[in-house]
Amino acid sequence: MKNRTRGQLEAEICEAVIRFEKEFMGRGPLETKAYIIEDMVLVRLRNVLTQAELKLAGVPDDKKGRELVKRIRIALMEQGRPLLEEAVEKITGVKVKSLHTDISTVTGERVILFSLVVPPLTDKK
Repeated sequence: MKNRTRGQLEAEICEAVIRFEKEFMGRGPLETKAYIIEDMVLVRLRNVLTQAELKLAGVPDDKKGRELVKRIRIALMEQGRPLLEEAVEKITGVKVKSLHTDISTVTGERVILFSLVVPPLTDKK
C-alpha cells in the first residue's frame, strides 16, 4: 500500500474527528485543522460548544457553569476516547500512546493531542 502524504493523513484525521464530534458529542465543530508533528497529532476544533453550553458558560462572575461544561466534556471524551484512538490508529497505521484534550469555555475551541508510539510513515508533501 502506498503511503499517503502528511496532508492526506491530516485531512482524514479531521474527517474522523468531525464525525466523532457529530455522532458522539451531538454537534460538530465549525472548523477543524489537524497537524502531524513528528510522533504527535494535534487537532484544533473551533466553535464546538452547544447553545446550552454557551449559556451555561457565559454567566458573568460564575465559574460554576464553566467548570460544569468542562467536567461534562471531559467525562464524554473519556467515554469516547477508544473510538477516537482507534480512528487515528487506523488512519496513521501507528498505535496511540496517549490522548490529551482541553476545551475553552470562552472561545469554544477544543484541542486534542494524540501522542503516537512512532511517527507515521508519509510520502513527502
